[in-house]
Amino acid sequence: MIGPTRDQISAAMAEVQDDLIETPILPLRSARLDGVLPERARVTVKLELFQQAGSFKARGALLGIRRLSPAQRAAGVVAASGGNHALGVSWAAKAAGVDALITMPKATDPARIAGCEALGATVTLHDDMAAAFAAMNAAAEAGRTLMHPYEAEHMILGAAICGMEYARQAPQIDTYVIPIGGGGMISGMACAIKQMNPDTQVIGVEPYGADSMSQSFAAGEPVRLEKVATIADSLGAPLAMPMTYGVARAHVDRIVKIDDREMLAAMDIYQNVLRITAEPACAASLAATLGVLNHDLSGRNVGIIACGSNISLERYAALMASL
Repeated sequence: MIGPTRDQISAAMAEVQDDLIETPILPLRSARLDGVLPERARVTVKLELFQQAGSFKARGALLGIRRLSPAQRAAGVVAASGGNHALGVSWAAKAAGVDALITMPKATDPARIAGCEALGATVTLHDDMAAAFAAMNAAAEAGRTLMHPYEAEHMILGAAICGMEYARQAPQIDTYVIPIGGGGMISGMACAIKQMNPDTQVIGVEPYGADSMSQSFAAGEPVRLEKVATIADSLGAPLAMPMTYGVARAHVDRIVKIDDREMLAAMDIYQNVLRITAEPACAASLAATLGVLNHDLSGRNVGIIACGSNISLERYAALMASL
């Protein structure tokens, strides 16, 4: 078995369920979506944006913090992130009474910085994500425990909890469409989903400008991108890594790509039909379902995921102005 076993996922779910939210699912049956969704498809969305700290990242972060040794808890943790992982680690650390240092790019949405600080984390700002990662690594070398945003067993396991939960909530789903950033979410969810129902299809979604997992699948090994260019900063991982790549490769059927404009259009649908203010990554599954996968998903029971929505109104308005 590549990735966590069903028993391991169930045990982890029991370990953290009292502190997490079983996020709701919603069938997309609005008449305003007629002619937009794939023909004869029944589409369900899991609203992970209602999870603690606003995204699926809280699941894995809480598992990671819970499993620290007493010495590690005393030394504190460090994470580099410009988005949902930063907030997830900040929340989980506060809940456990652990000191958290978050290293972020200067271009990070101010609402995310303020959110981390409100949760008691110390935030330092750096020129770009590469510099933020360098600062994270330096803090880890100085004694803090590194909380990687995706290349960690607890992050894959946290996403697997989400996958098992979704499969139990909607056993009729035969095709899942899941966003890919670094690969922590899709690797964990796919691992759980395939164990619940091996015949289920799992399709990943990446932005064209941040397609490290697509390129890795093609190359047969993890690939590093020369640059990342997408509005979906939560999906902007610069490289695939061995652990998440290996689990994803074992359980994901295929990956499709979408462009930024398709995410903006899906964000607009979330806002105007469902009244959900979605960040670009949150809209990726819907964008692929409406676009590149529209024909393939005809007649199927489809599960998509709204993975998180930590975005300021100012940032949202600026993005939508370009639509």
